[in-house]
Amino acid sequence: MDEATQQQDFRQLNGIALAYLGDAVYEVFIRRHLIDEGLTRPNQLQHKATRYVSAKAQAGLIKLMEADDLLTDEEWYFYKRGRNAKSYTHAKNTSVVTYRVSTGFEALFGYLSLSGQDERFQELAQWCIKQVQAGRVEYAK
Repeated sequence: MDEATQQQDFRQLNGIALAYLGDAVYEVFIRRHLIDEGLTRPNQLQHKATRYVSAKAQAGLIKLMEADDLLTDEEWYFYKRGRNAKSYTHAKNTSVVTYRVSTGFEALFGYLSLSGQDERFQELAQWCIKQVQAGRVEYAK
């Protein structure tokens, strides 16, 4: 499959499919970061990872991205595709609004991954890590 066909394919995916991938690749990035930081115990890893990958954390990070004017118009477009997508699953331990915002966050990372924007993916994921570590993230209700 050539690059143009791949570009077209990810643009045709619905927001939930983008979020499905984005959830996985962002979480792997965070898990690797935590292991690189020297965390090795499963309970410790899970507890720390939640600060980055929970729906509440992701919703807080999107608010910061907006406040810091961090995303391009195209990135906002894919975020909104995920946020507005019809989901047949429901939120666990969070509001529907927070769940939808976090789905948009995940769709953004799915888009970056599928479109081959690895440098931008890493830039945004590292930015997210810095925001959590700096205590800037307000965890949505």
